[in-house]
Amino acid sequence: MTRTRDDRLDPALRLLIGVILLGGIMGILDGSVVAVGVDTLATQFDTSLSTIGWVSTGYLLALTAAIPITTWAVDRFGGRKLWMFGLVLFLAASLACGLAWNVQTLIVFRVLQGLGAGILDPLVLTLLARAAGPRRAGRVMGLMGMVLSAGPVLGLIVGGIVLQGLTWRWMFLVNLPIGIVAFLGALRVVPADRPHTQRPRPRLDTIGVASIGPGFALAVLALSQAADRTAFAVWQVLIPLTAGAALLVGYAIHALRARRTPPLIDLRLFTNPGFAASVTVMTLVGLATFANLFVLPLYYQQQHGYGTLAAGLLVAPFAAAAVVAMPLSGRLSDRLGARSLARGGAVVAALGGLAFTQVGARTDEVWPALAAFVVGLGLGFVGAPTMGSLYRTLPAPLVAQGSSVLYILNQLGAAIGIAVVTLILATAGDGDGMAGFHRVHWFVIGTVAVILAAGVLLPGRPEALADAGAEASDISVDTVAQGAAR
Repeated sequence: MTRTRDDRLDPALRLLIGVILLGGIMGILDGSVVAVGVDTLATQFDTSLSTIGWVSTGYLLALTAAIPITTWAVDRFGGRKLWMFGLVLFLAASLACGLAWNVQTLIVFRVLQGLGAGILDPLVLTLLARAAGPRRAGRVMGLMGMVLSAGPVLGLIVGGIVLQGLTWRWMFLVNLPIGIVAFLGALRVVPADRPHTQRPRPRLDTIGVASIGPGFALAVLALSQAADRTAFAVWQVLIPLTAGAALLVGYAIHALRARRTPPLIDLRLFTNPGFAASVTVMTLVGLATFANLFVLPLYYQQQHGYGTLAAGLLVAPFAAAAVVAMPLSGRLSDRLGARSLARGGAVVAALGGLAFTQVGARTDEVWPALAAFVVGLGLGFVGAPTMGSLYRTLPAPLVAQGSSVLYILNQLGAAIGIAVVTLILATAGDGDGMAGFHRVHWFVIGTVAVILAAGVLLPGRPEALADAGAEASDISVDTVAQGAAR
């Protein structure tokens, strides 16, 4: 197959992708960096672990609540302006976190940081999808998937290094050099949005703002509380879960009845089988990924006695596999489609999970590292093609909505994975912890089996795209080049 100009990632587009990914990786890194430092923060501020837990929980809730609003804001203000605002907000909040003088101010500043991340995270997907266009969606989403998978592991390593040699404040200040470079790069290469000459600026769905973001945030809070308390049937879980479900049901009724003001997320998106299958699979990928990322460091720490940094390094094969698999599978999916690649990746991930069920407390570290590589490789061949297929099924005006749905459900899948793994480990009841470890991986295998079944509904080999369809992208290659030349 001959590659045309439309199929290539030319230098200007590569530069744009690099700048966007650099800005987007900060929030992903920050989550796991802070998770490593919970004990350090509790000691520094002389407070309980439950109080310090709100440093992470407040960030996560703010991030989840902000994501749906980004769908409206990107059409109202434009992708470039919103991206620059998100970077400034995240950097300012990171600096404030690093200068916090007590735990209360740290929690407040982390909420602001979460709002910034809630703008940046879905906007990364939106900007990349618009820049790539349908023909190159797979390979560009492969690069994004590489960051999504490798970022949390890199955060564990960075957190361990920071806490070994620097003060806790550098867990937040480390964002500043990354963010400044990303901001300067964005000024140069992120192109301005096309003016709204053909259609009116969208009105804000205030009912949606009051329901869908808080609804998902309460669902994530309930799952976080379930993980902290290792139980579901407690009021700290049931109250936010019930309230969140009520808000989401209320939003669904509102969205289906909306006439004058377009809903933040149009639920009719889910009538598209390809879209529904893609977001379902990505939710399960988030679940399986974070289940592994949560349990593997515990295995190395509890069974082999390693510290945080060493455990993070031993989890690195999982991320290394994603670095290999995501770009390759994304590139292949542009020609082969998502279905066969995702189903093949699910089989590989299941084999890696089976290998984990044979690992013991005294197993040499090379074998779990190899199993982690196999699971990461398999999930990489699921994730990138699935994300690429999602953007091939959406017309350009719906890309922002699709990005928000994808990121929210992937985040929800991660929260479910961590909560379920915590419950499994807490109820295993064995002396050495290996029974819980094995049950977690049987749970992961079950999740991958569902991915294998759902993969039948993913789009197959892509049809040849008409030139007009390729030009529907809001940011063409020529526009990107103009942005780089400014």
